Amino acid sequence: MTWNDVVYLLPEIILTIGASLLLIAPVSGFREDAKTAKWSMIALLAITFVSVIVCSHMVEGITPTRGFGSMFTLDPFSIFFKLLFIAALAMVTLLSDDFLSESRYSPWEYYSLLAFALVGMLFMASGISLVTIYIGLELMSLSSYILAGYFKNERKSTEAAMKYFVLGAVSSGILLYGISLVYGVCGSLNLMSIDRAMSTLVTNDALMVGIMLLGAGLCFKIAAAPFHVWTPDVYEGAPTPITAFLSTASKAAAFAIFARVFYTGFSHFQLDWSNVLAVIAALSMILGNLAAITQDNIKRMLAYSSISHAGYALMGIIALNAMGIRGVLVYTLVYVFATLGIWATILMMRRHEYAGERIDDFEGLHRRSPFWAFAMVIFLLSLGGIPPTAGFIGKYFLFYSAMQAGFGKLAVIAVLMSAVSMFYYLRVVVAMYLKEGREAEVAITPALRLVAAVCLVVTLFLGILPTPLINEVERTAAWTAERGTAAHGVR
Repeated sequence: MTWNDVVYLLPEIILTIGASLLLIAPVSGFREDAKTAKWSMIALLAITFVSVIVCSHMVEGITPTRGFGSMFTLDPFSIFFKLLFIAALAMVTLLSDDFLSESRYSPWEYYSLLAFALVGMLFMASGISLVTIYIGLELMSLSSYILAGYFKNERKSTEAAMKYFVLGAVSSGILLYGISLVYGVCGSLNLMSIDRAMSTLVTNDALMVGIMLLGAGLCFKIAAAPFHVWTPDVYEGAPTPITAFLSTASKAAAFAIFARVFYTGFSHFQLDWSNVLAVIAALSMILGNLAAITQDNIKRMLAYSSISHAGYALMGIIALNAMGIRGVLVYTLVYVFATLGIWATILMMRRHEYAGERIDDFEGLHRRSPFWAFAMVIFLLSLGGIPPTAGFIGKYFLFYSAMQAGFGKLAVIAVLMSAVSMFYYLRVVVAMYLKEGREAEVAITPALRLVAAVCLVVTLFLGILPTPLINEVERTAAWTAERGTAAHGVR
């Protein structure tokens, strides 16, 4: 271990120390005050954000900087996702402000668990060894299981945590078994070494089983069908801010490692695994969108919607080309901001410890709060991929990448399912604008207003002026050049 290794890990070290301090704060004389805990978390995230920026200046051009025996890398790809994770956690922290102030649960433990989950996500973004990725994934997952059941006295919350934990443990075992098979065949856990080993193989049944098991474990993390069964119950039962975390930051981390593993490590066997993932992507889009149509609970509707979005994102990974990795980056960013904006609006419908959960709760919102009803429309249109929102740009990249790679039928299914998704998104719009509803009070706190406003600006700005984002994504996507191969046209 060198001094450079410590410097490269500076954000993770800072965040780990901060998360530990948050955990012991109640026994160190700090009272259970939600405001103090919130600002402590915000300060920790700000320091971590700055440290990532400082580390980013150590990357010259697109040359990856590796540490810890090539188990950890600092490249534009990892920096992009680290900044996105921190921004998403900052907004989740703000979304948690009101419900923690009213609840009887410890805010310090809550924010400590979020911080530890973020540590795991940062390691996942920089991991180029399957061991590093797995450990980061488990740290994030274990924290998420506890957070999903944070309402210890609520049956829905504890049930959600139990289902999430049991299925998550099974998926982790499947993932680990897949990793062991890949190691057994390739003799290494480093993704670049795996790629070089695969380039010398024509076919290998044990390796293909390992890739499929590893892919199955990752499909659970992104909630892709048929590994999605935990999603609706967990989204409904978990505290709404935690549902926002699971559907945005946690999902983005899974997309990051999915892209890292399959672009960097498994590119030479694309013909073997791409068709399997194409079936999973199609099934996710069809099942997610059709199931969402029947939902009256908006949290369950968004859960099925997230399943369909996992299918869209998989298209960029299946394509394994330059447009595909750009699509994954763009779509992840715009999906995170649009979805956080929706959860902020849902929390404005707050009812005690759970937010307004039914679509009926949004009836007449345009009279009670016309601006935030308009914002909700923009967020829903972005998820549907309608211009001039940012969601259109993300879906354009993904659909075009699939067509470039010869998956035209999958792109057609994606377009048709995007049209279907507008049916249930517009149900919320109809409730807000065309139904009378009841004159219930809308709890628009400064924190919710800030999160929704930031998400609205990002969603509209990137939809109307996408050039800055596209330029940054093109630079970030250049990390694939480290593979030193043009076998699939990735440049």
